[in-house]
Amino acid sequence: MTGCKVALSILFVCALARGEGKGRVTDAVTRQAIPGAIVTCGVETAITAADGSFHIADTAASLGVRAAGYRQTTVAPAAFHNATPEIRLQPFRPKALYLSFYGIGSHALRDPALALAAQAGLNALVIDVKGDRGFIPYPSSVAVAASVRANSIITVKDIRGLVQDLHARGFYLIARIVVFKDNPLAEARPDLAVKTAGNGIWRDREGLAWVDPSKKGAWTYSIDIAVEAARNGFDEIQFDYVRFPDAKGVAYSVPNTEQNRVAALSGFLTAARASLAPLNVYLAADVFGYIPWNTGDTDIGQRIEKLAPLVDYLCPMLYPSGFQFGIPGFRIPVEHPYEIVRLSLDRAAQRSGLAPVHFRPWLQAFRDYAFDKRVFGPKEIAAQIRASQDFGSDGWMLWNPHNVYSNDGL
Repeated sequence: MTGCKVALSILFVCALARGEGKGRVTDAVTRQAIPGAIVTCGVETAITAADGSFHIADTAASLGVRAAGYRQTTVAPAAFHNATPEIRLQPFRPKALYLSFYGIGSHALRDPALALAAQAGLNALVIDVKGDRGFIPYPSSVAVAASVRANSIITVKDIRGLVQDLHARGFYLIARIVVFKDNPLAEARPDLAVKTAGNGIWRDREGLAWVDPSKKGAWTYSIDIAVEAARNGFDEIQFDYVRFPDAKGVAYSVPNTEQNRVAALSGFLTAARASLAPLNVYLAADVFGYIPWNTGDTDIGQRIEKLAPLVDYLCPMLYPSGFQFGIPGFRIPVEHPYEIVRLSLDRAAQRSGLAPVHFRPWLQAFRDYAFDKRVFGPKEIAAQIRASQDFGSDGWMLWNPHNVYSNDGL
């Protein structure tokens, strides 16, 4: 199958007049109704009822249809001419590798990753579209990208061609966009930057500046990049660093309270969702691993009850090395990778009230840095994957910042 937006089989079951669109969305395997599926036509959005049915006022343009846990699809207007289509969505669980800003453009890193994915039966890639240092790997048409010199290093000359090639190989493609950690934008627009108490530009431990999540002017650029990624053919937009800095002594445009922090992140994701809805892409957000466990916002604006309903997939970073205090009953997390992943996901579902299919965790595929420096090999990786599958998550993603992966544990 080429690409992820291929119209699936449509069963015509009865007559329908005018330009209105009525249909039913079902599981292609079980033929059961899919409630809560999202159907879009231009700016109009409908949500399927308990029996999978929907109604769209005007079907002059193609419809996009998607639901968590399935491949999205499109339906041509002709499907609604004197008929009510049954739209069957194919169940899908991404099993993904991450490729960084440099990794996606390097044959030395990308080719082995693609070969491993083919060998191990992996079906998805997470690709930096705006990376940790704010750089975009391809010649973006978003004007701000050029003005802040985010395109100063090009690692991918033809992003659409690359997307088409990867789709032809059967990959589901996730565009990772680092949002508020954006050194080029903050330096070019000091008015948008996170400030020190003395009103200078604040910088993190890597010497990088951030933009202020409480300023709506800091939202637009990342949303524009996300829209461009969707138009370039990516199947999903994944926002990372959707948070305030975890630092003291910083100043924002609003008082640094939990209410204001949570409102800023919720506002950004709501605005992004509205802009992306007509493009029939999934929306995801990365969160700290401790977010399911902490009852507050961890002082960074990430409160699971508020964020989870705003995205299709919430992606907690469940690296055992990142759980410096462990979790209840498991003080040394690197010795218990299964429990760290499974219990954190259980907690996330309990706290949010959402089904497991709305979560897709990041898993550790790199050497421990916090405890005994152990290599995360076959045993640890397999345990994390098994925990994700036992929970019922929408697949999983392996993170290695160096983009070096092996078949161990897969």
